[in-house]
Amino acid sequence: MISFHTSPLAQPGSGDSGGMNVYVRELASALAQAGVECTTYTRRTHPDQADVVFVEPGHRVVHITAGAFDLPKEQLPSVLPEFGDAVIDHMKNVSPADALHANYFLSGLVAHRIKHELDIPFVTTFHTLAKVKAEGGDLESEWRHDAEADIIACADAICVNCSEEENQFRRLYGNPRGRIEIVAPGVEHAFFAPGERHGARRALDLPDDVPVVLFVGRIQPLKAPDVAVRALAALQRPDALLLVVGGASGAEGDAEVEHLQSLIQELGVQSQVRFVPPQPHHILSTYYRAADAVVVPSRSESFGLVALEASACGVPVVASGVGGLLTLVDHGETGYLVPDRDPALFAHYLREIIDHPLHAAALGRRGAERAKRYTWSFSAARLRRLYTDLGARELVACG
Repeated sequence: MISFHTSPLAQPGSGDSGGMNVYVRELASALAQAGVECTTYTRRTHPDQADVVFVEPGHRVVHITAGAFDLPKEQLPSVLPEFGDAVIDHMKNVSPADALHANYFLSGLVAHRIKHELDIPFVTTFHTLAKVKAEGGDLESEWRHDAEADIIACADAICVNCSEEENQFRRLYGNPRGRIEIVAPGVEHAFFAPGERHGARRALDLPDDVPVVLFVGRIQPLKAPDVAVRALAALQRPDALLLVVGGASGAEGDAEVEHLQSLIQELGVQSQVRFVPPQPHHILSTYYRAADAVVVPSRSESFGLVALEASACGVPVVASGVGGLLTLVDHGETGYLVPDRDPALFAHYLREIIDHPLHAAALGRRGAERAKRYTWSFSAARLRRLYTDLGARELVACG
């Protein structure tokens, strides 16, 4: 596994850590439990990080020194050759591999090189794509567009999270030389399961008798926390609380936090919004259970792990009608989908949930039942078959 720009051991919800970190960590662990030995290579970001961390039997994380520990994300491409050299050296002398699986396009560039130098199959999961982000209003550099095109032209397999993402990929990029494989992420049902709301609120020191709306994610324009704040104001419930769990992320993260603070003042909802720092992943289940509804107003989402985890906890989800969220949320059955991230419509559906507790409970039950389809062990089984199949085939020739 290549996870160049962010470690699967990092705390999700701030910096560059998010659903991808959970994906890499949980998937590698599930593969290890299925008998596939996994090594994840990631860039060292602190001098105290051990060279090797043994997460569990068959799953280890190797920290590679490449550039300054605090190198800004926009400068990361400059250390890709150094990182790749060290990974190749480790793979040649310490840990031979039968397959490469890159996560995010920067990792894909590393894996592309390694494929040619070591002649092993190359699988990539992009998590986000430049053309998809552009459709949501988030423009990326021409360099990234070109890099993704190079990766697509040489990948032996491209993993997508759902049929909606596959359709989107083919529409924007055409049919690749390699195969497209749907490998949906999972959810750890031992942690994310329905529970008692009163107990969750007591644990978080939240009042029992007020509506609670939850936003979980990195604070950046892509995740659109401003839509959650505007929806709260449009709800016109002075007793309602909005919990924003996450931290500033990316070059625009600090500016987005300032924008949110200004917006909260402008809309007069200062007493109704609580910011909560990023939480350990398993602790998020308590926040989900404490909420009446979870909002996911992202501009684009390849999958939407927050929506899945909330549903697994039996909580209705109100989400943007984009990407993988179209697959995860059944409109009117497990939650609601909102076109164009319209705050007024978000507020309308939140009102449907808050004002009709029996209906909300039915949405939550159906969501929890639907979420049972998603397990990391099933994801790992699909990948295990894919890796084995690619090892017996001729590799895609770069074009």
